[in-house]
Amino acid sequence: MRIPAHSVCTAIRDDIVSGVYERGGRLTEELLARRYGVSRVPVREALRTLEAEGFVVTRRHAGACVAEPTEQEAADLLEMRLLLEPLGASRAAQRRTEAHLKVLRGLVRLGQERARQGHSDDLRSLGGWFHETLAQASGSPALTSTLIRLRHKIGWMYEVRGTRDPAECWAEHGAVVDAVVRGDGERARAVMALHTERAAAAHRLRFTAGAGGAERADRTARAEGVRNSQHPVNTPSLRS
Repeated sequence: MRIPAHSVCTAIRDDIVSGVYERGGRLTEELLARRYGVSRVPVREALRTLEAEGFVVTRRHAGACVAEPTEQEAADLLEMRLLLEPLGASRAAQRRTEAHLKVLRGLVRLGQERARQGHSDDLRSLGGWFHETLAQASGSPALTSTLIRLRHKIGWMYEVRGTRDPAECWAEHGAVVDAVVRGDGERARAVMALHTERAAAAHRLRFTAGAGGAERADRTARAEGVRNSQHPVNTPSLRS
C-alpha cells in the first residue's frame, strides 16, 4: 500500500495498536518502507517519533522494536487519564469555540441515536471522535496531544469488555457537553471524572508480564486510589 510520507507515522502507530506488529517484534526500515510504499527516510523519522511516544524502543543489535510495556506502565496510563480527562473537560468549558460546540452536539446526537439502534461498531469510533474534539476544545495543545496519545496507548494495551449500557455512556457524554455549553467548568470536571472512572472499569489488559511475554489476560486493570476531588455527581441528573 502506498501512503503519503507524512502519514507513515500514523500508519505504523495504527498497525501497532491493531496488533499487526506484535509486542517485542522488530521493525526494520526496509520492510516498513516496502509495506507503505515510501522511502526509508520518512520511516526513520516515524520510528523516532514513535519511540518518543513509547510505542517503539531501540535495542542493541536488534534496532527498532515494538515496545513491551509492563502491567504497571499500563495501569499508570489509566491513572493519568483519570486525572487529565476531567481537567480537559473543565478547560473546554472555559475555552471552547462555537465550532467545537457544534461538533460536540452533533456527535452526542449521533451517538445517542446509534446507541438506541445498537450500532456498537459506530459507537467506538464516535466515542474516540468525541473525546478528541473535547480535548481540542480545551485550548491547550500540550494537553490535547497528551490526551490523544494516551487514548492511542490505552487502545493498544487494553481491550474494552463490559456490560455498560451504551445509552448511559452517551447520556454522560451529553451531560459533559451541557456543562461545557454553560461554561460550568466544575460540573464538566465532575461528570467527566465519573465517566472516565466507569469506563476504566471495563478495560482488560491484552497481556500479562511474565516468561511468556505477550499473553492475554482476563483481568480487570484499574487505576487504584485515584479519586477526583470534586463532589460526587448525582447520576440520575446525567440523563437530563
